[in-house]
Amino acid sequence: MKRIGIIVAIETDSLFAHYEKLEKLPCPSGFNLYIIHKPNCDLYVLHTGVGEVAAAAGTQYLISECKVELVVNFGVVGGLTQNMAKQRLCVVQRVVHYRFDATKYLPVALGQVPPHEDVYIYTDKNLVSQALILNSELCPATCASGDWFVDSAEDKSRIHADFAADICDMEAAGIVLTCEANDVPCLMLKAVADSLAGGGKEFWKELQGAALVCLQTADKIIEDL
Repeated sequence: MKRIGIIVAIETDSLFAHYEKLEKLPCPSGFNLYIIHKPNCDLYVLHTGVGEVAAAAGTQYLISECKVELVVNFGVVGGLTQNMAKQRLCVVQRVVHYRFDATKYLPVALGQVPPHEDVYIYTDKNLVSQALILNSELCPATCASGDWFVDSAEDKSRIHADFAADICDMEAAGIVLTCEANDVPCLMLKAVADSLAGGGKEFWKELQGAALVCLQTADKIIEDL
């Protein structure tokens, strides 16, 4: 029986809408932890709240305490290009921690996390390939991740220009770096909630609808892994 961890930042309404039975488990870390029993696996779903630190801590909890063999992150993101329309489904190929800046004292580029050779941190290539085979509508994407809600078209365009990123969020870097440190594969599926011209209002309006579409896709892929 596989043990799969799912990290959720804020999209909990979609979880309760999609799954009939969510059994809550004790979680001394302060997170909300649920388990879902499926025919081929047990899903450990952890609601962490927003941000890189919470996401990293939650990922480590799933790996260390729940003994998961795979971490899946689903959620909503902001689109950084005109091509990323609302509820566009993406599978994240690579993440850039674009708010990380060690350039004042190390010979690295903005966003480059030592000891990585460039600014990009890659998710599991085999899982990305499987996801693309299972759902041809998924768009391979680069995710810019940092503890900052990107609200303006100007900032979104600049991040895209600087890092060739398609989407942005506030958790992906914490998750992928923690998975990498533990040698645990990571799969990230995202749905765009706010477009290039959209901001906070559009994000909250589209949040749960985009999250549910993303979760339904993630669930189908998990069943076929």
